[in-house]
Amino acid sequence: MAEPLLTRACRREPVERTPVWFMRQAGRSLPEYRELRKRHSLFDVCRRPELCAEVTLQPVRAHGVDAAVMFADIMLPVLGMGIDVELVEGIGPVIERPIQSREDVERLTVPEPEESVPFILEAVRLVREELGPNQAVIGFAGGPFTVAGYLIEGKPTREFAKTKACMYRSPDVWHGLMDKLAETFVPYLAAKVDAGADVVQLFDSWVGALSAEDYREFVAPYSQRVLAGVDVPTIHFGTGTLHLLGDMAAVGGDVIGLDWRVPIERGWEIVGPERAVQGNLDPALLLGPWERAEAATLGILEAVAGRHGHIFNLGHGVLPDTEPAVLGQLVELVHEKTSVEVWA
Repeated sequence: MAEPLLTRACRREPVERTPVWFMRQAGRSLPEYRELRKRHSLFDVCRRPELCAEVTLQPVRAHGVDAAVMFADIMLPVLGMGIDVELVEGIGPVIERPIQSREDVERLTVPEPEESVPFILEAVRLVREELGPNQAVIGFAGGPFTVAGYLIEGKPTREFAKTKACMYRSPDVWHGLMDKLAETFVPYLAAKVDAGADVVQLFDSWVGALSAEDYREFVAPYSQRVLAGVDVPTIHFGTGTLHLLGDMAAVGGDVIGLDWRVPIERGWEIVGPERAVQGNLDPALLLGPWERAEAATLGILEAVAGRHGHIFNLGHGVLPDTEPAVLGQLVELVHEKTSVEVWA
């Protein structure tokens, strides 16, 4: 049986068209998802496998994308560590008792995914059963830095002042926390792979807040452990990471995610020819006239010029006000412009 299109592209193999999927495609802009969320919280959806699978599959049906990214939240695995997380609408994850001391870290447990998140693993199985052989299931985890930042700050931030203070003033606390997170995320992703995930992505969304030197000292070893812990293709993603792309490629990931701030050809040059790349249309372009989004998309495809190992995606997640029809139009455009005949 042929492997999914996305899996082959991650390995830089010849493909019959450029695969397309969107970060945060499960939900956000779809009206059927919004109706569902009027009755269920995000964590409630995650804890009901049939519901979680349905939300995950909705954008595949609606947009014709080449992969289903599991509907979940990057904070989901830390619930099993003994941390109370509330997802506050319009704010994001809020932690009742932020991590402040070595004692706080020592209280954290490393859960077995089959015990802490069996519902997500069942949802992965359901999604894999529903998809065709050419479509991929994407599992994901948050990057250790991004999740640690939420746990220390207690809520989303762009400055990460408390997080950096912890790194500099209390390195034992920092490294102890990062070790626990890596120890949790490795079996979490491996269990998703065992359940049917074809590809996994590490979302280190806010790691761009660090200097290259701090990234190497405080983050790289832990992200490397997580990415090396699975035997399927991996995607390593962050935003605002132009200064870190070379280091991120060295840490790991068959594919390096590029945000919209860097021209795709420049990003690919930095990460090197042995890596595939994912990206990198600005999500906000989909809020404007189609002609502008179309021109930018064609510009990305022209810059890639059919090179093996390109996965088309946005430079970050789908914005909530995006018209669902535009996403479908974008998928059709990329598929049409990149379709080639591939001989076995």
